[in-house]
Amino acid sequence: MTVWMVRAGRKGEQEQEALEGNFVTIHWIELPDLSPIQDREALATLYREAIPNESPAQVAIGVGQVWAFRKRIEPGHLVILPLHAQSAIAIGKVTGPYCYRTDLGDDIHHIRQVQWIRTDIPRTSFQQDLLRKLNLPPAVYQISRNNAEERIQAMLNGQKDPGIKDSGMIEAEEGEVSETEVQDEVQDIEQSATDQILGYIQSRFTRHKLADLVDAALRAEGYLTQVSPPGPDGGVDILAGSGPMGFGSPRLCVQVKSSPDPVDVTVLRGLQGILQNFGADQGLLVCWGGFKTSVIQEARRSFFTIRLWDSGDLLQVLLKNYDKLPADLQAELPLKQIWALVLEE
Repeated sequence: MTVWMVRAGRKGEQEQEALEGNFVTIHWIELPDLSPIQDREALATLYREAIPNESPAQVAIGVGQVWAFRKRIEPGHLVILPLHAQSAIAIGKVTGPYCYRTDLGDDIHHIRQVQWIRTDIPRTSFQQDLLRKLNLPPAVYQISRNNAEERIQAMLNGQKDPGIKDSGMIEAEEGEVSETEVQDEVQDIEQSATDQILGYIQSRFTRHKLADLVDAALRAEGYLTQVSPPGPDGGVDILAGSGPMGFGSPRLCVQVKSSPDPVDVTVLRGLQGILQNFGADQGLLVCWGGFKTSVIQEARRSFFTIRLWDSGDLLQVLLKNYDKLPADLQAELPLKQIWALVLEE
């Protein structure tokens, strides 16, 4: 099964439209309809005319990606879409040929129809070698090394990432942007660091220790908290309130799920049902493995009473308040902030 990476904008700008409209898209909106293009040479000529300010190297890389989207991706191939709105990966199957559309907005023209199979696979389900492939810079490229196809299919079947079995690869066409070429490119440093930290937390902070980590994050945010001891907790892992004695609002009921799999809507409804029992104003549902789409959709209707944190959300709060965390926790989760120069094109 051939697998492709196709991003929805550099920062996920077209992500929601792609998921709701069942398609993947590329950002080269300067290019007109590519349907008449049947060979790479014609595409290269059109590309240079439409985007005249790019260097020969940029043109070669751009043409390789656009050609892959126009011609090399075929119905039946799998596409991977890393999500920005949540710490998850969407995977779908291509169902149609290249299509040019003008009715989807000013920034969406080139699409391939997709049947989304999973839109909620946690990033933490992927081993680090696969995550590194997902953090490479091109918008479109084939993922073939380290038996990636077999591993991704296993995860679609509900299994764990089985890991590397071989280092085989598929040779690219002449001039194509291949995985071999992009291996030497600069990765998304921030996302790569985030994935590494999340993998470390997942291995060290399991079960009740994850609740302790959430508790530390809430205390750093200014809440006075009470953590339930290990064992049955009545549906609440942490009670949190503001003010010197915790009597102030907002008063939170917090439920923490350390499972690596996304939870379903019954967990959200369970938390909604117990808020009144504890006299809480709002609830916080922290699920390391993220949430099924039904949970995210239903949570929108509870915006003023329930918040959802997946692994990425929790990490953002921890990083923001790292200096306020207890010394023993900092020792268990050793992090160092660095600055890097980022030159935008």
